[in-house]
Amino acid sequence: MSNRITSLFKIKYPIIQAGMIWNSGWRLASASSNSGILGLIGAGSMYPEVLREHIQKCKKATNKPFGVNVPMLYPNIEEIMHIIVEEGVNIVFTSAGNPKTWTTWLKERGITVVHVVSSVKFALKAQQAGVDAIVAEGFEAGGHNGRDETTTLALIPMVKEKVQIPLIAAGGIATGQAMLATMILGADGVQIGSRFVASEESSAHDAFKNIVVEAKEGDTQLTLKEFAPVRLLKNDFYNQIQDLYKKSPTTEQLKELLGRARAKKGMFEGDLNEGELEIGQVSGLINDIKPVSKIVEDIIKEFEDSKREVSKL
Repeated sequence: MSNRITSLFKIKYPIIQAGMIWNSGWRLASASSNSGILGLIGAGSMYPEVLREHIQKCKKATNKPFGVNVPMLYPNIEEIMHIIVEEGVNIVFTSAGNPKTWTTWLKERGITVVHVVSSVKFALKAQQAGVDAIVAEGFEAGGHNGRDETTTLALIPMVKEKVQIPLIAAGGIATGQAMLATMILGADGVQIGSRFVASEESSAHDAFKNIVVEAKEGDTQLTLKEFAPVRLLKNDFYNQIQDLYKKSPTTEQLKELLGRARAKKGMFEGDLNEGELEIGQVSGLINDIKPVSKIVEDIIKEFEDSKREVSKL
């Protein structure tokens, strides 16, 4: 399967494993890359020296391309970028910030840069900033999300109409059927997050993986738009947020409730009551925990089978 995404990243299949905080350590990234897709280390939950350690372990575990996802709203961004360069990482996905800030600096050092967007407006800004590709992420996605609540089905063709660089679809994609659908709409490849949370190699706590598998339609909700909108599984912490909203809270009151390390508490430490449990709507389709290699194998088989079925229509 060869196209603009496989050529850009030198991978077998046009699939990117999303760099998710507290889920995407070196084990997940290397297993993904070894399966023929692009693995990403999620730098957002790592102190700089922890990121260095994960990059070094990933290099030992795979000889295939892998990258690092860097949410630009996190601290230590300058130190993180220098570590990425020092360790010879050739692919960086940036998100949650202005792509102009780091794109030129990274590209001058020979790094392929991809930026994550949630709207046509920001897709155009990313293209103007000189990124090599764009991830257009729909409202269905887990974790931090766009404020406009544009769904993947609507977002991908609108972005495709306006940009010329390679386009990667994200949000609500966990199967080969969804992969084919977004590529028919104009995407050159897909980025998948939630399905890889429920993998054996994910660094998420087993309790979080299991509750993702148990999730049904309607079990997630986008909230906390005052900061960076985030899609959460409904639990005690989510209910506390909703109760506070009924009182028309100030931003400071919301910050006080959010506190520190909520995402770590939920996804990494397995506190299913008081932790922040970030996952996409597609969790309702995830029914088991499997090795990454099997997940990729299943997606590609579904993709090829779906292509044959579509040809009969």
